[in-house]
Amino acid sequence: MKYLLWMLLLSAATQAQSFTASSSSSLPAAPVAISQPFWTVENNVSLGILAGLITADAITTQRGLNEGLREVNPIMRPFVTRGAPGEAAGSALGFGAAVGVAYVLHRSHHYKAERIAMRLMVAGEAGFVSNNIIQLR
Repeated sequence: MKYLLWMLLLSAATQAQSFTASSSSSLPAAPVAISQPFWTVENNVSLGILAGLITADAITTQRGLNEGLREVNPIMRPFVTRGAPGEAAGSALGFGAAVGVAYVLHRSHHYKAERIAMRLMVAGEAGFVSNNIIQLR
């Protein structure tokens, strides 16, 4: 009985070794990540709206400063107190940062987060412009 059990065990071990992958069968190809273009119609429209809102924010901020109001954003304050050239530089840096965030999210294939971030940036800038307009009235 011992010998029969050993024979069965050895034959199972040799059969298990014959289940190795043969060279004729190849592994399936890895899935390819489908890359979407960054400059879609949606991104072009969103970035255009954002650029318009940043321009409106710059204009209303300068008008408010001329009327005696002060900039409450501590990051932009050094830029806007330098007049229109400083305001333009600060606005360009802000717009570049917004595009950079969206592009990094896009390149890392976080397309949904890219759309959400872009919409949040547009909504936030619209809120800033609305606040400036309310303060000017």
